[in-house]
Amino acid sequence: MFNRKCKITFISHGSTIHSEENRLSDNGNYPPINEAGEEEIEKICEWLKKREIKNDKIYTSPALRTIQTAQMVSKVFKKDFEIINGLHSRKYGVWSGLTFEQIEHKYPQMLNQLHENPSSSCPENGETLLDFNKRVSKILKKIVEENVGNRIIIITHPEVIQAAISKAIKLAPQHQSKIYIKTGSASQISYFESWASLVYSGYVPL
Repeated sequence: MFNRKCKITFISHGSTIHSEENRLSDNGNYPPINEAGEEEIEKICEWLKKREIKNDKIYTSPALRTIQTAQMVSKVFKKDFEIINGLHSRKYGVWSGLTFEQIEHKYPQMLNQLHENPSSSCPENGETLLDFNKRVSKILKKIVEENVGNRIIIITHPEVIQAAISKAIKLAPQHQSKIYIKTGSASQISYFESWASLVYSGYVPL
């Protein structure tokens, strides 16, 4: 019952101009991490060294900002990383690149629908929270099954980490946005045969 299958340390990509402006973004090629984001990941790398966190594999989402982060983290372990396409951020459709103030002004009815039904409503050409969670859960399950006995690192997006934590602690999807995951932070989950344990979340090295 308590035989751990896999331990995953999730690292949120470094800050970007969009994260600083609180813009939703599902663009994989833009924006890159900025100077503040590089500083965040440098601190994460120093923390990984000091903690002597061990890992067998490094995975990343395909976005430029996560790959840039993975390039910095991989140097700590002198290992290559593997890109997992399914770990990309949630699809925001017509909302991508906009702030919530802009969304409220441009798509008020669509925003009201999301407030009324946060789990199964989504912007035009976007992805519902339920579909997003299913996608993330499926990918993580595959990664765990392929890494029994391993300790791994996954570099991805804050919302992907929210989905992973929500699944681990069995939090209702409509509440998972309350899990605060900052850019340049680390979270860790231990996976067992039929359950998971959240070790820590959203840790930011000082």
